[in-house]
Amino acid sequence: MATVAVSSETSQEVQKTTDLSLYHQVSQFLFEEARLQDDHEYDDWEALWTDDAIYWIPANGADIDPENKMSIIYDNRSRIGLRVRQLNSGKRFSQEPRSSICRTVSNIEVRELDNGEIEARTNAMIFESNLRGEQLWSTRNTFLLRREGDSFKMTKKIVVLTNNDKAIYTLAFLI
Repeated sequence: MATVAVSSETSQEVQKTTDLSLYHQVSQFLFEEARLQDDHEYDDWEALWTDDAIYWIPANGADIDPENKMSIIYDNRSRIGLRVRQLNSGKRFSQEPRSSICRTVSNIEVRELDNGEIEARTNAMIFESNLRGEQLWSTRNTFLLRREGDSFKMTKKIVVLTNNDKAIYTLAFLI
């Protein structure tokens, strides 16, 4: 066992004992999810989600209510599938040709919740190169994971763009 610093709901630092094996498994899952996005392997990425999943990218802050305020993306499981089908259709002209994407995932924090699910928090830097030029995206991410067999499935992914209070270039890839 190792001691890992994790953030509590109130953003105060607390110490929590986390099994290094769990930390490694979660980290590998998050790295795989990032690779699938970068490699445009949309069907495999979609398979990482539970049936009751939520994929949320808030606009104008991180603490908004997505049911009452505008979001960049607020997808349920059905909408995630539709987004993947659109990306696979070849008719998403903002992604023809597809952007070259490379992301770095860091600052992984893992916390087991009382209900058996796992919360993982990460930071990511995403470099996108396409015909428009180059763009650097910075995000803070929260994942809610459920164990499924020897791995996990995402039941929620929240991606907070660090500049989500400003006008944002076309976000036409999976972030």
